[in-house]
Formats: sequence, C-alpha cells, structure tokens
Amino acid sequence: MVVRPRSAVIAAPDAFPPAGVTAIVFDVVGTLVEPAVTVADTYAAAGKRQGVDLDPATVARRFATAWRRQESIDAVAAIPFATSRDRERERWREIVTDVFGPGGATAAIFADLWAHFALPASWRTVRRGATLAQAAIDAGLVVAVASNFDERLLAIAPHLDPLARAAAVFPSSEIGWRKPAAEFFRHVERRLERRPDQLLYVGDDPDLDVTAAANAGWRSLLVG
Repeated sequence: MVVRPRSAVIAAPDAFPPAGVTAIVFDVVGTLVEPAVTVADTYAAAGKRQGVDLDPATVARRFATAWRRQESIDAVAAIPFATSRDRERERWREIVTDVFGPGGATAAIFADLWAHFALPASWRTVRRGATLAQAAIDAGLVVAVASNFDERLLAIAPHLDPLARAAAVFPSSEIGWRKPAAEFFRHVERRLERRPDQLLYVGDDPDLDVTAAANAGWRSLLVG
C-alpha cells in the first residue's frame, strides 16, 4: 500500500526542485507544450477543408462536451482507465464525430487532424513548464514526461523543445493506463526505478495531474 505523504501537493514552486526528489515527471499538453493554433481554430479549419463550416465557438463547446464524454466512458469501463493505441485512436475519432456529426466528411476530417497533431510544428513551448524542466536538469535530476497521449508523442518529442530534453517519454497508449489510474504512476516508477516519495509530477490539471499523482504517493505541483 502506498501512503500519501502530508506534503504530497506542493502549493507553489518556491523551492524547486524540492528536497528529496530525484526525478521529476512532467505532463505534456498544457504543461510543456500547447497547440500552436487553438484546438477550436484547427478543428474549424479542418472541417472547412471538407465542406463542413463550423465557427470556432461552436467547435470549442462541442469539443469540451465530447472530451468529458470520453473521460466518463473510461471511468465506467470494465477496467477503468485502461487504454491502448487502438483505444486512444478511437477516442479521438469519437471526439471528432461528436464535434462534426456522423457523415462522409468526418472520416477525412479525423485523418486530417490526426496527421496535423502528429507534426512538431503544430505545437509550441509553454515557457513556464520549459523553465521548470531546465531547472530540474540543471539540478542533476532525471526528467521524464508521462501523459495521457498516444504513440504520436514518441515521434513528436525528439523534435520539440522541451520534450527533447526528457530522458524518457511515456504516453498512456504505451503504458496501457490513463491518468488518474494509479497503475499509470506505478509503471513510471518501475521504469525510472524510483520510489513514489522520490518523484514529483508537474501538470496543469488539478485532478488528473495533481490529485492523481498525490493519491499515488508522489509529490505533485500544479502549474499553468
């Protein structure tokens, strides 16, 4: 059983990296990188190329609903939050379908968007996260990334700062679990050969990043 330390959640990075931590694991989207063009604008442009005209505000509203629906599906699955390459691809296919509706154009829109977000040029660095990652490297700590992402992350990371600085890259599709599952964090512990109390998880989501990591016995830090 993992015992959650009292100081698991770090309120602010006043002393970074914190004492006792030997490896820092970062979330990816929203923490180290973000879309170079907003998701709403990118989806709207992809739809327009296939003759489906939705304004970005409508896309944003539908996307948020679709995202929450997929999270709910995973939470009530026979094995909650278990995942795979196939499941991650299906997740995005269903999100695109929820945004644009069923129809012949949706398959082409999905293919367009899947390819788009596989390109390093489709992403840009989040300065705050990059600064923290470099501070950890300068302090001599192991830096890794672990995220609810698919196999595209493996191709993106070597070409995108600060992901290229990471010693290890763990997409959920390869781990077999999504956050907030404890198994997600156990996998990273084994691969990095660290105890939970030696690890800090840095992310921008209060639930999936900070609370989930703390519940797994890690220290965690909210940024963003």
